[in-house]
Amino acid sequence: MLDLEVVPERSLGNEQWEFTLGMPLAQAVAILQKHCRIIKNVQVLYSEQVIEVYDLTKVKLKYCGVHFNSQAIAPTIEQIDQSFGATHPGVYNSAEQLFHLNFRGLSFSFQLDSWTETPKYEPNFAHGLASLQIPHGATVKRMYIYNGNSLQDTKAPLMPLSCFLGNVYAENVDVLRDGTGPSGLRLRLLTAGCGPGVLADAKMRVFERCVYFGDSCQDVLSTLGSPHKVFYKSEDKMKIHSPSPHKQVPSKCNDYFFNYFTLGVDILFDANTHKVKKFVLHTNYPGHYNFNIYHRCEFKIPLVIKRDSADSQTETCTTYSKWDSIQDLLGHPVEKPVVLHRSSSPNNTNPFGSTFCFGLQRMIFEVMQNNHIASVTLYGPTRPSSQLRTSDLPHLSTQEWCGGEILSTLHHGAWNW
Repeated sequence: MLDLEVVPERSLGNEQWEFTLGMPLAQAVAILQKHCRIIKNVQVLYSEQVIEVYDLTKVKLKYCGVHFNSQAIAPTIEQIDQSFGATHPGVYNSAEQLFHLNFRGLSFSFQLDSWTETPKYEPNFAHGLASLQIPHGATVKRMYIYNGNSLQDTKAPLMPLSCFLGNVYAENVDVLRDGTGPSGLRLRLLTAGCGPGVLADAKMRVFERCVYFGDSCQDVLSTLGSPHKVFYKSEDKMKIHSPSPHKQVPSKCNDYFFNYFTLGVDILFDANTHKVKKFVLHTNYPGHYNFNIYHRCEFKIPLVIKRDSADSQTETCTTYSKWDSIQDLLGHPVEKPVVLHRSSSPNNTNPFGSTFCFGLQRMIFEVMQNNHIASVTLYGPTRPSSQLRTSDLPHLSTQEWCGGEILSTLHHGAWNW
């Protein structure tokens, strides 16, 4: 039986590990994987706002080192009062027959419909308060840890400093545009502390960085730091969709990706020039093959909407936009999407199914079957200072560039880490 310490408004854990409000899901999963011999059965029910204990018979719970729930101690309302002290009057939900006793950052729920007698409830007892006679020995059915004073009004907290572990995270990523399409990224970055085993900095540092198409490998390293992984493309399975695949000469060197997992961003470099040629932004939605590998990229992409009878307008696509709404703004693509199948080996199947890739405005939208955006790939001309000008770029149809780019960009194997 797990023996866990309850920290109101913060966490649930022990000396070896701790589930913390605001913790990235990847870190929570890593804890479960590391302690798989102790935590043997796992069912994932995700909430960004609360930590819920829904079966108190399976765990021991303590507060300030003193148990209030164990095999020998029942979590009765008297025990809760003794362990946590006085608080504001509880809240009674007569429709559900639930009684909620609330502390700051902590709430206990008592289920009243299991009692033989209906509790006597007086809505107007004294001093504007109600009265509820709770039978002796009533025990807690559920416990919630959350941020703030009220469970009903709680909001997802920011990631705590203890979860940074020396990494840099992106608070948001803005896609920059020029007259022809995407030109780069502006990232608002957050960091704290100096890594595991080192006394963490008490302050969070916020700074902005920009990376552009045509930036060199050294430019990106000095701007964003070292990537978590470098992946070299071994083959291009989609070159058959190129205009003249039989004319292409096999390259003696391979393009390579910088994978920034905590930013939710991949950057592809040309093997010959070592310049940025593509960006991939990941949304990290459940049900996608890459889920839980990347931190969610909170991006904003300006979309140029062209009207027949008016000047062009700009709308914004975000991480939470659905494909239907994007199509309503930009119009439906003429060509059918490229269907992307992912699997770790030829003999394995992908339990999440295929995704569909659409090309619009120098971008490739990878769309899941539930209409959510799984990733967005940006490509475009380099900066004017580069030797390659916009006019030098090949003019291909949407089907040609979409078909020829998708797997070479998205099928880069960053998940095999």
